[in-house]
Amino acid sequence: MPLQWRALDTGRPKVGVRSCPMVFQMVAVPRPVSAGVLLTYKCSGACRHCMYACSPRWPADWIAVDDAERVLEGLASSMRGRYPPDAPVGVNSGLHFTGGEPFLNFELLLGLVGIAADLGIPGIFVETNASWCVTDAVVRDRLRALRGAGLRGILISVNPFLLEHVPFERTKRAVRIALEVFGPRNVLVYQAPFYEELSRLGIEGTLPLEEYLKEGYGLACAELFLSGRAAYKLAHLFPRYPARRFFGSSCRRELIRDWHVHVDNYCNFIPGFCAGLSLGDARDLTAICAGIDPAGYPVLRALLADLAELYRLGVAHGYVEREEGYISRCHLCLDIRRHLARRGDFPELAPRAFYEHLED
Repeated sequence: MPLQWRALDTGRPKVGVRSCPMVFQMVAVPRPVSAGVLLTYKCSGACRHCMYACSPRWPADWIAVDDAERVLEGLASSMRGRYPPDAPVGVNSGLHFTGGEPFLNFELLLGLVGIAADLGIPGIFVETNASWCVTDAVVRDRLRALRGAGLRGILISVNPFLLEHVPFERTKRAVRIALEVFGPRNVLVYQAPFYEELSRLGIEGTLPLEEYLKEGYGLACAELFLSGRAAYKLAHLFPRYPARRFFGSSCRRELIRDWHVHVDNYCNFIPGFCAGLSLGDARDLTAICAGIDPAGYPVLRALLADLAELYRLGVAHGYVEREEGYISRCHLCLDIRRHLARRGDFPELAPRAFYEHLED
């Protein structure tokens, strides 16, 4: 039975949206007040819910130190002074280093934390899946080194999707030692209900998602973004709708916001959680925030107007609507973008490899 899901874009379907000429001026992009920097898309696993389609099959492309420094300098000018100096780390505040799995290149992570701290960027933390937490000594040494370099805290991911490839005892070790090193105010267990449940059940080792669900454990508390790999690997768990259900809404709010933007290892400026979509080269944040001319970015232009416009753009390039439907408007957008990335030259669809790893 499909899980019940309250969609953000529920409401009566809007059909028969007529095309009209679109006239755009420069699109203002606010300077970010919080951000994440992806060191790589390479990861120790290929989680079914990963919005960035990370996996072991990605090449080991790491952000260059010189590029990262330019990105961090731009972020520092936007973020300094926006948070109290003693504020705890927060999921959607400050700066976090992520991936992929950033601990796959610990020396790079350590160096970038030092650069960010020297630049005065507030709320620096790292996100990890704890796959590397094989012994107490390794975890303690690395976390202490990062704290000494200026890291304020850590986010440890916990969910049934990670449990498929990360032994739960490693997650518990990460949480226990992180609390010792950073203190409870600066350790984020995301998501805590799963950690509490798995601890209570005495789970050891790994567990396939199907076994987890078969035992009656649910995903009701999961904060899932129905985009990225989830749109393809978890679609069977959700109701589906025809494309026209999502017509009449734009993605302007998601594309142009100042909180929780991302920059990947290729220096793509990713708005919000819209993986595979770039607003420009994040090494020149000033140029991006001066305004974007959508004339040269047809996908972006369509998304700023209406998902119906993106659909029409896709159809003009041979896109065929999925008979089985879509689980969210993000699913519809992503499926069209994946088709366009394979069919034409759309500079805003970057990195192109993202669309190749969605079904890893």
